[in-house]
Amino acid sequence: MATTLTPTTSSMAEESPVSWFAAPPVFDLGLELPDWYLKLQETSWQTFLTLPEPARTDQNWRFSDLKKVRFSELQAARPAENAEALVQRAKAERAEDFAAHFVFVNNRLVHSEINELPAGVICLPLNEALVECGDLVRNHFMKEEGSLGGAKFAALHAAATLSGLFIYFPQGSTCNSPILTHHFASGDFNCVFPHMLVVAEDQAEVSVLETFETAADDEQTFFFANTDLIANNGANLQYVALQDESDHGPKHIQLNSSRVGRDANIKAAFVNLGAAWVRQEAIARMMEEGSDCQVFSANLANGIQEYDQRTLQSHEAQHTTSDLLFKNALYDQARTIFAGLIEVQAGSHHTDSYQTCRNLLGSDQAEANAMPGLEIDADQVKCSHGSTSGQISDEEIFYLQARGIPAEQARQIISLGFLNESITRLKSESVQNYLFDRVARKFKSLS
Repeated sequence: MATTLTPTTSSMAEESPVSWFAAPPVFDLGLELPDWYLKLQETSWQTFLTLPEPARTDQNWRFSDLKKVRFSELQAARPAENAEALVQRAKAERAEDFAAHFVFVNNRLVHSEINELPAGVICLPLNEALVECGDLVRNHFMKEEGSLGGAKFAALHAAATLSGLFIYFPQGSTCNSPILTHHFASGDFNCVFPHMLVVAEDQAEVSVLETFETAADDEQTFFFANTDLIANNGANLQYVALQDESDHGPKHIQLNSSRVGRDANIKAAFVNLGAAWVRQEAIARMMEEGSDCQVFSANLANGIQEYDQRTLQSHEAQHTTSDLLFKNALYDQARTIFAGLIEVQAGSHHTDSYQTCRNLLGSDQAEANAMPGLEIDADQVKCSHGSTSGQISDEEIFYLQARGIPAEQARQIISLGFLNESITRLKSESVQNYLFDRVARKFKSLS
Protein backbone atom coordinates (compact mmCIF):
# COMPACT_ATOMS: atom_id res chain seq x y z
CA MET A 1 0.00 0.00 0.00
CA ALA A 2 1.31 3.46 -0.89
CA THR A 3 2.37 5.72 1.93
CA THR A 4 2.01 9.47 2.18
CA LEU A 5 5.24 11.42 1.82
CA THR A 6 5.69 13.74 4.78
CA PRO A 7 7.70 16.78 3.68
CA THR A 8 10.44 18.40 5.67
CA THR A 9 11.72 21.84 4.78
CA SER A 10 15.42 22.55 5.00
CA SER A 11 17.14 25.90 4.82
CA MET A 12 17.78 26.89 1.22
CA ALA A 13 18.78 29.80 -0.91
CA GLU A 14 15.90 32.15 -1.54
CA GLU A 15 15.85 31.20 -5.20
CA SER A 16 15.26 27.50 -4.47
CA PRO A 17 12.31 27.13 -2.06
CA VAL A 18 12.18 23.33 -2.33
CA SER A 19 10.67 21.06 0.33
CA TRP A 20 11.94 17.50 0.52
CA PHE A 21 10.44 14.26 1.80
CA ALA A 22 11.02 12.89 5.28
CA ALA A 23 10.39 9.25 4.30
CA PRO A 24 10.76 7.31 1.02
CA PRO A 25 7.61 6.27 -0.86
CA VAL A 26 7.42 2.49 -0.48
CA PHE A 27 4.96 0.45 -2.55
CA ASP A 28 3.93 -3.00 -1.35
CA LEU A 29 3.11 -4.91 -4.52
CA GLY A 30 3.07 -8.32 -2.86
CA LEU A 31 6.47 -9.48 -4.14
CA GLU A 32 9.59 -10.50 -2.24
CA LEU A 33 12.30 -8.30 -3.70
CA PRO A 34 15.97 -9.39 -3.88
CA ASP A 35 18.28 -8.27 -1.09
CA TRP A 36 20.54 -6.28 -3.42
CA TYR A 37 17.59 -4.15 -4.52
CA LEU A 38 16.39 -3.49 -0.99
CA LYS A 39 19.91 -2.41 -0.04
CA LEU A 40 20.07 -0.19 -3.11
CA GLN A 41 16.83 1.50 -2.08
CA GLU A 42 18.15 2.09 1.43
CA THR A 43 21.51 3.52 0.33
CA SER A 44 19.83 5.63 -2.36
CA TRP A 45 17.52 7.15 0.23
CA GLN A 46 20.48 8.08 2.41
CA THR A 47 22.21 9.57 -0.63
CA PHE A 48 19.09 11.58 -1.41
CA LEU A 49 19.05 13.01 2.11
CA THR A 50 22.70 14.09 2.00
CA LEU A 51 22.85 15.63 -1.48
CA PRO A 52 22.32 19.40 -1.67
CA GLU A 53 19.25 20.98 -3.16
CA PRO A 54 19.46 22.33 -6.70
CA ALA A 55 20.20 26.05 -6.86
CA ARG A 56 20.69 28.50 -9.69
CA THR A 57 24.17 29.27 -8.39
CA ASP A 58 25.06 25.81 -9.74
CA GLN A 59 25.90 25.99 -13.45
CA ASN A 60 23.81 22.86 -14.00
CA TRP A 61 20.73 24.77 -12.83
CA ARG A 62 21.46 28.09 -14.45
CA PHE A 63 18.31 29.75 -15.86
CA SER A 64 15.98 27.19 -14.20
CA ASP A 65 12.99 28.71 -12.42
CA LEU A 66 13.14 26.58 -9.29
CA LYS A 67 10.38 28.60 -7.65
CA LYS A 68 7.97 26.58 -9.77
CA VAL A 69 9.05 23.35 -8.09
CA ARG A 70 7.48 22.63 -4.71
CA PHE A 71 7.27 19.21 -3.10
CA SER A 72 5.49 20.15 0.10
CA GLU A 73 2.12 18.63 -0.84
CA LEU A 74 3.24 15.60 -2.84
CA GLN A 75 2.20 12.08 -1.89
CA ALA A 76 2.92 8.60 -3.19
CA ALA A 77 0.26 7.76 -5.75
CA ARG A 78 -2.53 5.47 -4.59
CA PRO A 79 -4.50 3.14 -6.91
CA ALA A 80 -6.69 5.18 -9.26
CA GLU A 81 -10.43 4.63 -9.58
CA ASN A 82 -10.37 5.72 -13.22
CA ALA A 83 -7.76 3.17 -14.35
CA GLU A 84 -10.06 1.33 -16.78
CA ALA A 85 -11.09 4.57 -18.50
CA LEU A 86 -7.43 5.45 -18.95
CA VAL A 87 -6.74 2.03 -20.46
CA GLN A 88 -9.47 2.62 -23.04
CA ARG A 89 -8.06 6.07 -23.77
CA ALA A 90 -4.62 4.60 -24.36
CA LYS A 91 -5.91 1.76 -26.56
CA ALA A 92 -7.85 4.18 -28.77
CA GLU A 93 -4.67 5.72 -30.19
CA ARG A 94 -3.02 3.41 -32.72
CA ALA A 95 -2.27 0.71 -30.11
CA GLU A 96 -2.76 -1.94 -32.80
CA ASP A 97 0.35 -0.62 -34.61
CA PHE A 98 2.67 -1.84 -31.84
CA ALA A 99 4.21 -5.20 -30.95
CA ALA A 100 3.19 -4.87 -27.31
CA HIS A 101 1.26 -2.37 -25.22
CA PHE A 102 1.55 -1.68 -21.49
CA VAL A 103 -0.45 0.81 -19.43
CA PHE A 104 0.58 1.96 -15.97
CA VAL A 105 -1.64 4.15 -13.79
CA ASN A 106 -0.19 5.61 -10.60
CA ASN A 107 2.81 3.25 -10.69
CA ARG A 108 0.70 0.11 -11.20
CA LEU A 109 0.41 -2.04 -14.32
CA VAL A 110 -3.29 -2.11 -15.25
CA HIS A 111 -3.11 -3.44 -18.83
CA SER A 112 -0.71 -5.48 -20.95
CA GLU A 113 -1.13 -6.88 -24.43
CA ILE A 114 1.45 -8.78 -26.49
CA ASN A 115 0.82 -8.80 -30.24
CA GLU A 116 4.18 -10.00 -31.53
CA LEU A 117 7.52 -10.47 -29.79
CA PRO A 118 10.40 -12.75 -30.88
CA ALA A 119 11.23 -15.87 -28.91
CA GLY A 120 13.57 -15.21 -26.02
CA VAL A 121 12.59 -11.58 -25.56
CA ILE A 122 11.87 -10.54 -21.98
CA CYS A 123 9.29 -7.80 -21.54
CA LEU A 124 8.20 -7.60 -17.91
CA PRO A 125 7.04 -5.00 -15.39
CA LEU A 126 10.08 -3.94 -13.41
CA ASN A 127 8.81 -5.35 -10.11
CA GLU A 128 8.31 -8.80 -11.68
CA ALA A 129 11.65 -8.66 -13.49
CA LEU A 130 13.41 -8.03 -10.18
CA VAL A 131 12.04 -11.35 -8.94
CA GLU A 132 12.23 -13.48 -12.11
CA CYS A 133 15.53 -12.24 -13.59
CA GLY A 134 17.02 -10.06 -10.89
CA ASP A 135 20.68 -10.67 -11.79
CA LEU A 136 20.06 -9.54 -15.36
CA VAL A 137 18.39 -6.36 -14.13
CA ARG A 138 21.16 -5.78 -11.61
CA ASN A 139 23.83 -5.83 -14.32
CA HIS A 140 22.33 -2.77 -16.00
CA PHE A 141 20.12 -0.91 -13.52
CA MET A 142 21.02 2.78 -12.97
CA LYS A 143 24.76 2.46 -13.61
CA GLU A 144 25.05 6.13 -14.62
CA GLU A 145 26.02 8.27 -11.64
CA GLY A 146 24.82 11.46 -13.30
CA SER A 147 26.76 14.66 -13.75
CA LEU A 148 24.24 17.14 -15.14
CA GLY A 149 22.63 18.30 -11.90
CA GLY A 150 19.98 15.65 -11.29
CA ALA A 151 21.85 13.37 -8.88
CA LYS A 152 19.45 14.12 -6.02
CA PHE A 153 16.47 13.22 -8.19
CA ALA A 154 18.21 10.04 -9.37
CA ALA A 155 18.73 8.98 -5.77
CA LEU A 156 15.07 9.61 -4.94
CA HIS A 157 14.02 7.60 -7.99
CA ALA A 158 16.26 4.66 -7.03
CA ALA A 159 14.86 4.72 -3.50
CA ALA A 160 11.26 4.59 -4.70
CA THR A 161 10.80 2.99 -8.11
CA LEU A 162 9.10 -0.34 -8.69
CA SER A 163 7.14 0.83 -11.72
CA GLY A 164 8.00 0.56 -15.38
CA LEU A 165 9.37 -2.02 -17.80
CA PHE A 166 12.39 -4.24 -18.24
CA ILE A 167 12.89 -5.03 -21.94
CA TYR A 168 15.61 -7.49 -22.95
CA PHE A 169 16.34 -8.50 -26.54
CA PRO A 170 18.81 -11.42 -26.75
CA GLN A 171 21.51 -11.69 -29.39
CA GLY A 172 20.24 -11.34 -32.96
CA SER A 173 16.58 -10.83 -32.05
CA THR A 174 14.57 -8.22 -33.94
CA CYS A 175 10.98 -7.02 -33.92
CA ASN A 176 9.12 -5.43 -36.81
CA SER A 177 7.02 -3.13 -34.60
CA PRO A 178 7.82 -0.93 -31.59
CA ILE A 179 6.76 -1.53 -27.99
CA LEU A 180 4.36 1.07 -26.59
CA THR A 181 4.11 2.01 -22.91
CA HIS A 182 1.72 4.51 -21.31
CA HIS A 183 2.28 6.03 -17.88
CA PHE A 184 -0.63 7.95 -16.35
CA ALA A 185 -0.64 10.00 -13.16
CA SER A 186 -4.08 10.54 -11.68
CA GLY A 187 -5.03 12.66 -8.67
CA ASP A 188 -3.73 15.94 -7.30
CA PHE A 189 -0.23 15.93 -5.82
CA ASN A 190 0.39 12.27 -6.68
CA CYS A 191 3.94 11.43 -7.74
CA VAL A 192 4.99 8.46 -9.85
CA PHE A 193 8.37 6.85 -10.51
CA PRO A 194 8.40 5.09 -13.91
CA HIS A 195 11.59 3.31 -14.91
CA MET A 196 12.45 2.00 -18.38
CA LEU A 197 15.39 -0.40 -18.74
CA VAL A 198 16.08 -1.57 -22.30
CA VAL A 199 18.94 -3.94 -23.15
CA ALA A 200 19.71 -4.89 -26.75
CA GLU A 201 22.33 -7.64 -26.95
CA ASP A 202 24.70 -8.12 -29.92
CA GLN A 203 23.02 -7.57 -33.31
CA ALA A 204 19.57 -7.13 -31.73
CA GLU A 205 17.13 -4.44 -32.84
CA VAL A 206 14.37 -2.89 -30.70
CA SER A 207 12.19 0.23 -30.76
CA VAL A 208 10.28 1.64 -27.77
CA LEU A 209 7.78 4.50 -27.42
CA GLU A 210 7.07 5.64 -23.86
CA THR A 211 4.37 8.22 -23.10
CA PHE A 212 3.75 10.25 -19.94
CA GLU A 213 0.27 11.68 -19.40
CA THR A 214 -2.10 12.98 -16.75
CA ALA A 215 -5.64 11.76 -16.27
CA ALA A 216 -7.19 15.24 -16.22
CA ASP A 217 -6.25 18.71 -17.44
CA ASP A 218 -6.07 20.47 -14.09
CA GLU A 219 -4.21 17.97 -11.90
CA GLN A 220 -1.03 18.80 -9.99
CA THR A 221 1.11 15.69 -10.47
CA PHE A 222 4.83 14.90 -10.55
CA PHE A 223 6.76 12.39 -12.67
CA PHE A 224 10.20 11.22 -11.52
CA ALA A 225 11.21 9.12 -14.55
CA ASN A 226 14.45 7.34 -15.34
CA THR A 227 15.59 5.53 -18.49
CA ASP A 228 18.53 3.15 -19.00
CA LEU A 229 19.36 2.25 -22.61
CA ILE A 230 22.07 -0.30 -23.42
CA ALA A 231 23.02 -1.29 -26.98
CA ASN A 232 25.73 -3.94 -27.14
CA ASN A 233 27.90 -4.77 -30.15
CA GLY A 234 26.14 -4.20 -33.46
CA ALA A 235 22.74 -3.55 -31.86
CA ASN A 236 20.23 -0.90 -32.89
CA LEU A 237 18.02 0.63 -30.21
CA GLN A 238 15.46 3.39 -30.68
CA TYR A 239 13.77 5.03 -27.70
CA VAL A 240 11.20 7.84 -27.84
CA ALA A 241 9.76 9.67 -24.83
CA LEU A 242 6.52 11.60 -25.39
CA GLN A 243 5.61 13.92 -22.52
CA ASP A 244 2.02 15.04 -23.10
CA GLU A 245 0.74 15.89 -19.64
CA SER A 246 -1.69 18.74 -19.01
CA ASP A 247 -0.16 22.18 -19.52
CA HIS A 248 -0.84 23.88 -16.20
CA GLY A 249 0.02 21.83 -13.12
CA PRO A 250 2.28 18.80 -13.69
CA LYS A 251 6.03 18.77 -13.13
CA HIS A 252 8.20 16.27 -14.96
CA ILE A 253 11.77 15.09 -14.39
CA GLN A 254 13.39 12.48 -16.63
CA LEU A 255 16.97 11.25 -16.45
CA ASN A 256 18.22 9.29 -19.46
CA SER A 257 21.37 7.19 -19.82
CA SER A 258 22.52 5.69 -23.14
CA ARG A 259 25.48 3.30 -23.35
CA VAL A 260 26.58 2.32 -26.84
CA GLY A 261 28.82 -0.63 -27.68
CA ARG A 262 31.01 -1.45 -30.66
CA ASP A 263 29.36 -0.70 -34.03
CA ALA A 264 26.04 -0.15 -32.23
CA ASN A 265 23.54 2.67 -32.54
CA ILE A 266 21.07 4.32 -30.17
CA LYS A 267 18.48 6.85 -31.26
CA ALA A 268 16.97 8.67 -28.27
CA ALA A 269 14.23 11.24 -28.83
CA PHE A 270 12.26 13.49 -26.49
CA VAL A 271 9.01 15.20 -27.46
CA ASN A 272 7.54 17.66 -24.97
CA LEU A 273 4.06 19.09 -25.38
CA GLY A 274 2.63 19.41 -21.87
CA ALA A 275 3.54 19.94 -18.19
CA ALA A 276 4.14 23.24 -16.46
CA TRP A 277 7.82 22.53 -15.75
CA VAL A 278 10.11 19.91 -17.30
CA ARG A 279 13.67 18.93 -16.51
CA GLN A 280 15.32 16.35 -18.79
CA GLU A 281 18.90 15.15 -18.63
CA ALA A 282 20.38 12.88 -21.30
CA ILE A 283 23.83 11.33 -21.10
CA ALA A 284 25.10 9.37 -24.10
CA ARG A 285 28.33 7.38 -23.79
CA MET A 286 30.00 6.11 -26.95
CA MET A 287 32.14 3.46 -25.28
CA GLU A 288 33.73 1.42 -28.09
CA GLU A 289 34.91 1.88 -31.67
CA GLY A 290 32.11 2.37 -34.15
CA SER A 291 29.51 3.34 -31.55
CA ASP A 292 27.02 5.99 -32.62
CA CYS A 293 24.28 7.88 -30.80
CA GLN A 294 21.69 10.29 -32.15
CA VAL A 295 19.66 12.45 -29.77
CA PHE A 296 16.64 14.39 -31.00
CA SER A 297 14.05 16.60 -29.37
CA ALA A 298 10.94 18.41 -30.59
CA ASN A 299 9.27 20.72 -28.07
CA LEU A 300 6.16 22.88 -28.34
CA ALA A 301 5.71 25.23 -25.38
CA ASN A 302 3.06 27.86 -24.73
CA GLY A 303 1.59 29.81 -21.82
CA ILE A 304 4.21 29.88 -19.06
CA GLN A 305 5.57 26.38 -19.66
CA GLU A 306 9.27 25.86 -19.01
CA TYR A 307 11.37 23.09 -20.60
CA ASP A 308 14.90 22.66 -19.24
CA GLN A 309 17.10 20.14 -21.09
CA ARG A 310 20.73 19.24 -20.34
CA THR A 311 22.82 16.83 -22.41
CA LEU A 312 26.24 15.18 -22.51
CA GLN A 313 27.70 13.43 -25.57
CA SER A 314 30.72 11.59 -24.18
CA HIS A 315 33.12 10.00 -26.67
CA GLU A 316 35.25 7.42 -24.89
CA ALA A 317 36.82 5.47 -27.77
CA GLN A 318 38.24 6.07 -31.24
CA HIS A 319 36.08 6.27 -34.36
CA THR A 320 32.82 7.13 -32.61
CA THR A 321 30.04 9.44 -33.78
CA SER A 322 27.11 11.36 -32.33
CA ASP A 323 24.56 13.87 -33.55
CA LEU A 324 22.17 16.01 -31.50
CA LEU A 325 19.30 18.09 -32.87
CA PHE A 326 16.94 19.90 -30.49
CA LYS A 327 14.14 22.09 -31.86
CA ASN A 328 11.87 24.32 -29.77
CA ALA A 329 8.76 26.19 -30.91
CA LEU A 330 7.71 28.72 -28.26
CA TYR A 331 4.54 30.76 -27.87
CA ASP A 332 3.25 33.28 -25.31
CA GLN A 333 5.64 33.53 -22.30
CA ALA A 334 7.10 30.04 -22.62
CA ARG A 335 10.76 29.41 -21.75
CA THR A 336 13.29 26.80 -22.84
CA ILE A 337 16.77 26.09 -21.56
CA PHE A 338 19.28 23.95 -23.42
CA ALA A 339 22.77 23.20 -22.12
CA GLY A 340 24.75 20.60 -24.04
CA LEU A 341 28.34 19.42 -23.90
CA ILE A 342 30.32 17.37 -26.40
CA GLU A 343 33.15 15.67 -24.51
CA VAL A 344 35.92 13.93 -26.44
CA GLN A 345 38.06 12.06 -23.94
CA ALA A 346 41.80 11.50 -24.21
CA GLY A 347 42.69 9.03 -26.95
CA SER A 348 39.25 9.17 -28.61
CA HIS A 349 40.69 10.13 -31.97
CA HIS A 350 38.70 10.32 -35.22
CA THR A 351 35.53 11.38 -33.42
CA ASP A 352 32.68 13.00 -35.36
CA SER A 353 30.19 14.84 -33.15
CA TYR A 354 27.58 17.49 -33.84
CA GLN A 355 25.21 19.49 -31.65
CA THR A 356 22.50 21.87 -32.81
CA CYS A 357 19.72 23.69 -30.95
CA ARG A 358 17.21 25.72 -32.96
CA ASN A 359 14.47 27.90 -31.51
CA LEU A 360 11.44 29.32 -33.28
CA LEU A 361 9.87 32.17 -31.31
CA GLY A 362 6.14 32.64 -31.83
CA SER A 363 5.89 35.73 -29.62
CA ASP A 364 8.02 38.62 -28.40
CA GLN A 365 7.74 37.39 -24.81
CA ALA A 366 8.98 33.84 -25.41
CA GLU A 367 12.50 33.13 -24.13
CA ALA A 368 15.00 30.57 -25.40
CA ASN A 369 18.31 30.04 -23.59
CA ALA A 370 21.07 27.93 -25.11
CA MET A 371 24.53 26.98 -23.80
CA PRO A 372 26.29 24.58 -26.20
CA GLY A 373 29.83 23.50 -25.36
CA LEU A 374 32.87 21.47 -26.44
CA GLU A 375 35.68 19.78 -24.50
CA ILE A 376 38.19 18.03 -26.75
CA ASP A 377 41.22 16.05 -25.58
CA ALA A 378 42.02 14.11 -28.76
CA ASP A 379 43.33 14.62 -32.28
CA GLN A 380 41.78 14.40 -35.74
CA VAL A 381 38.22 15.08 -34.64
CA LYS A 382 35.28 16.78 -36.36
CA CYS A 383 33.07 18.53 -33.83
CA SER A 384 30.67 21.43 -34.12
CA HIS A 385 28.05 23.01 -31.94
CA GLY A 386 25.68 25.92 -32.32
CA SER A 387 22.35 27.49 -31.51
CA THR A 388 20.00 29.77 -33.43
CA SER A 389 16.84 31.63 -32.45
CA GLY A 390 14.44 33.57 -34.63
CA GLN A 391 10.85 34.49 -35.28
CA ILE A 392 8.63 33.43 -38.15
CA SER A 393 9.21 35.87 -40.98
CA ASP A 394 6.46 38.09 -42.33
CA GLU A 395 7.29 36.86 -45.82
CA GLU A 396 6.46 33.27 -44.88
CA ILE A 397 3.15 34.35 -43.35
CA PHE A 398 2.30 36.46 -46.40
CA TYR A 399 3.09 33.57 -48.76
CA LEU A 400 0.55 31.31 -47.04
CA GLN A 401 -2.04 34.08 -46.63
CA ALA A 402 -1.89 34.67 -50.38
CA ARG A 403 -3.08 31.07 -50.74
CA GLY A 404 -6.08 31.60 -48.51
CA ILE A 405 -4.62 30.45 -45.19
CA PRO A 406 -5.35 32.69 -42.16
CA ALA A 407 -2.32 34.22 -40.44
CA GLU A 408 -2.61 32.22 -37.20
CA GLN A 409 -3.02 28.94 -39.05
CA ALA A 410 -0.05 29.88 -41.24
CA ARG A 411 2.10 30.33 -38.14
CA GLN A 412 1.13 26.89 -36.91
CA ILE A 413 1.86 25.26 -40.27
CA ILE A 414 5.33 26.80 -40.29
CA SER A 415 5.98 25.74 -36.70
CA LEU A 416 4.78 22.20 -37.41
CA GLY A 417 7.16 21.93 -40.34
CA PHE A 418 9.95 23.27 -38.15
CA LEU A 419 9.43 20.56 -35.50
CA ASN A 420 8.87 17.73 -37.95
CA GLU A 421 12.56 17.54 -38.86
CA SER A 422 13.34 15.93 -35.50
CA ILE A 423 10.44 13.49 -35.76
CA THR A 424 11.12 12.35 -39.33
CA ARG A 425 14.62 11.22 -38.33
CA LEU A 426 13.04 8.37 -36.39
CA LYS A 427 12.86 4.98 -38.09
CA SER A 428 9.39 3.67 -37.32
CA GLU A 429 6.43 4.96 -39.34
CA SER A 430 4.04 3.98 -36.55
CA VAL A 431 6.05 6.06 -34.06
CA GLN A 432 6.19 9.02 -36.44
CA ASN A 433 2.43 8.91 -37.03
CA TYR A 434 1.75 8.68 -33.30
CA LEU A 435 3.89 11.76 -32.66
CA PHE A 436 2.46 13.70 -35.60
CA ASP A 437 -1.05 13.14 -34.21
CA ARG A 438 -0.09 14.45 -30.79
CA VAL A 439 1.79 17.50 -32.09
CA ALA A 440 -1.12 18.39 -34.39
CA ARG A 441 -3.50 18.08 -31.43
CA LYS A 442 -1.37 20.49 -29.39
CA PHE A 443 -1.34 23.02 -32.23
CA LYS A 444 -5.12 22.73 -32.51
CA SER A 445 -5.44 23.59 -28.81
CA LEU A 446 -3.51 26.82 -29.43
CA SER A 447 -6.11 28.08 -31.90
